[in-house]
Amino acid sequence: MFSAVPRFAKIAAIVVLAAASSFASFSDADARRAGSSGFGSRGTRTFDTPAITRTAPTQAAPIDRTMTPQTQTATQPPINAQPRPGLFGGFGGSMIGGLIAGGLLGMLIGHGFGGGFGFLGMLLQIGLIIAAISFAMRFFANRQRTNYAASAPGTSYNTNSMNASQRPSFSIPPIGGSAANAKPAARQANDEIGLKQPDLERFEQLLTKIQTAYGSEDYATLRQLSTPEAMSYLAEELGENATNGVRNSVSDVRLLQGDIAEAWREDSAEYATLAMRYSSIDAMVDRTTGKLVDGDDRNPSETTEIWTFVRRPGSDWKLSAIQGTGPHGA
Repeated sequence: MFSAVPRFAKIAAIVVLAAASSFASFSDADARRAGSSGFGSRGTRTFDTPAITRTAPTQAAPIDRTMTPQTQTATQPPINAQPRPGLFGGFGGSMIGGLIAGGLLGMLIGHGFGGGFGFLGMLLQIGLIIAAISFAMRFFANRQRTNYAASAPGTSYNTNSMNASQRPSFSIPPIGGSAANAKPAARQANDEIGLKQPDLERFEQLLTKIQTAYGSEDYATLRQLSTPEAMSYLAEELGENATNGVRNSVSDVRLLQGDIAEAWREDSAEYATLAMRYSSIDAMVDRTTGKLVDGDDRNPSETTEIWTFVRRPGSDWKLSAIQGTGPHGA
């Protein structure tokens, strides 16, 4: 009975079951944290990798959910590189054209391709022609590759990215630390703004407020503390949780360590990208019963992420982008 089921029906059933399994499974890391990707905007540096810091010694995940258009540079051949002829271009095309023209001329005067040897002679001539053309094509192709390799430019290295990990970083005091115990901040080389201690304290406050608002699904607070673009992605994640019948509970957020990766001015706005390692009680619970679905609702876990804030004239800092620092955003 089952053998009579068409093959495409079996394949369709497998696809449906796989899709159902993927929708049924989720994790708190994918729901809220950037994980192996990122979202938001860093202005003209959206697709650039932030500088490596002590807090985030690994490369940040790229931003793959953004409204910032990515400019694509057209790939152009090197100036000294000669255009590569096609299969029948250049000398090979001229040879083939000459041989064909000669054969046609022989046919017109009564000799044909075979000359005086008939059909067998024609086959012999065709074979010799093909062998000669193949030899000529290989010879000139090897010669062109040799010339191109000799004229190729040398490999260059970006010294800015190599020196990024050697630059000193600002340190954000942990929650509860007093100003008297805090060490004086050292100016980072790529801090073009000159961020002050009040800015660092504000970033710490935004981390706690945004995470808490996310855990309580406080859309009004999230809208106040983030840009419209970042808010749209946060709202999208919250909507997906609601569709799955769960809620991402986040509490007891504490900043453990933080460094400034980049700070720069762009048009009339100021951007600041920071690496922040924080602890929080992060769990996925059932929206109706409150039963634990994933994560740990009692013990805190640590997370390291790259957060970017933006400030425009007359306004406060707002969350602009979040990037993970590893496969699991930790």
